[in-house]
Amino acid sequence: MEKEKPSPKPAQETIEAAPELVPEPIPTAAPIIPSARPSRPEATFHFPADFKWGVATAAHQVEGDNTNNDWWAWEQEEGHIKDGEQSKRACNWWENTDADFDRAAKLGLNALRLSVEWSRIEPAPGVFADAALARYGEMLQGLRARGIEPMVTLHHFTNPLWLVEEGGWENPETVDRFTRYTRRVIEALGQHCELWCTINEPNVYAFAGYVDGTWPPGQSDQKTATLVLRHVLLAHAAAYREIHDVQPDARVGLAHNMRILDPANPSSRLDRRAAKFADGVYNQAILTALTKGLWTLPLGFGPAWKLRGTLDWIGLNYYTRDLIAFDRTQKESLYTRRLHARDAEILDGGYGEFYPQGMFRCLKRLDRLGLPIYITENGIPDDDDDQRPRYLLTHLHQMWHAIQLCYPVNGYYHWTLVDNFEWAEGWSLRFGLYALSLKNKSRKPRESAQLYADIIQANAITPQIIDTYAPGLRAELLPG
Repeated sequence: MEKEKPSPKPAQETIEAAPELVPEPIPTAAPIIPSARPSRPEATFHFPADFKWGVATAAHQVEGDNTNNDWWAWEQEEGHIKDGEQSKRACNWWENTDADFDRAAKLGLNALRLSVEWSRIEPAPGVFADAALARYGEMLQGLRARGIEPMVTLHHFTNPLWLVEEGGWENPETVDRFTRYTRRVIEALGQHCELWCTINEPNVYAFAGYVDGTWPPGQSDQKTATLVLRHVLLAHAAAYREIHDVQPDARVGLAHNMRILDPANPSSRLDRRAAKFADGVYNQAILTALTKGLWTLPLGFGPAWKLRGTLDWIGLNYYTRDLIAFDRTQKESLYTRRLHARDAEILDGGYGEFYPQGMFRCLKRLDRLGLPIYITENGIPDDDDDQRPRYLLTHLHQMWHAIQLCYPVNGYYHWTLVDNFEWAEGWSLRFGLYALSLKNKSRKPRESAQLYADIIQANAITPQIIDTYAPGLRAELLPG
């Protein structure tokens, strides 16, 4: 296995000195000391020369007509999706990716994360569709031709209907089925991709589908959720070994969703304990299992030695934070209740708090693992683009700060390029740098698209960029 390239030395913040003031000659015998307006603080926050700038997507959210998976079936039932919306043709990627790949290249991206759809590749048990694999090969070659390195996710929330009929992730045999599918994908596509993400957000998948019940299969049982999470992580470990067996030089990781979970009342011992417990279940348990080989969930299953050493890198999906209060009436949510700070700026659709400091806090925590880090998702639902420029700049500034401390952050994948189907929220949450018209599928760049392009071109956050897109951040980001 090829060793991960060492992270480059962090670029240093450069402070530009104000030009020396030279007084004009004045015809007088007495010397006069000129007065000058104090110069405005200037600083440029540089990123490493080989940094990966990308966007992230998922197959079901952009391809369209994924009729053979559990999410498509879920959308057809009344009450599951906000406003009764459906993915339908989505962003029509299955038929045409060239236009959006051109947009990505125009932004200056050198990386793009996408997923492959299991139900297209294996429409029936053990039956693989060569045409589907060939189509994905075309996508990956299209990215390469544009100078964009692909990162491919093997499982991003969707499952073939035949797998669901056989018990889905509650069935331990799904681990072997996922391994079989993984091998076929790597054999077909490994020549076009070296960077693989096995599973996207195991904690979100287990919680939304088996505790909260708002995603398929719509269950609400903590014991089942823990069983599912166990099988998903075992599948990751098996896939990791299968990928390296086929493609020894591959770099394999997993995308982990992390939320900052702070006590609602820091002076309350119950709130502190509730927040620590919630953090242990949601954020830490997966990391401990994958790095130390130990289950730490309340309904754990003992040693997890098969998971140890199955990460070449770790992916961070970070969006927001919650405040956690102890609530003895909330048994279903482990006696916790989630709140927002009173003075918090809330994201569109009540998605969460605007909390950029959480980016640094999560990276600091992941740095302890001693693994290369990719920020595999970070973004904001913002149809009118009034928050996204500040969100993007402040979160990238937090990432820059982490890099200065030698945290091994190798790349950033913004969620997302074009507005897509946002699961149970339908089309109501608009995450795209490009706005999508549902009527004719046309795209229109938001101002943030140009902001991201400017950052990529400069490979830095400059005072000019701040002043152009979010002048109110000058006092916050620039020294002095």
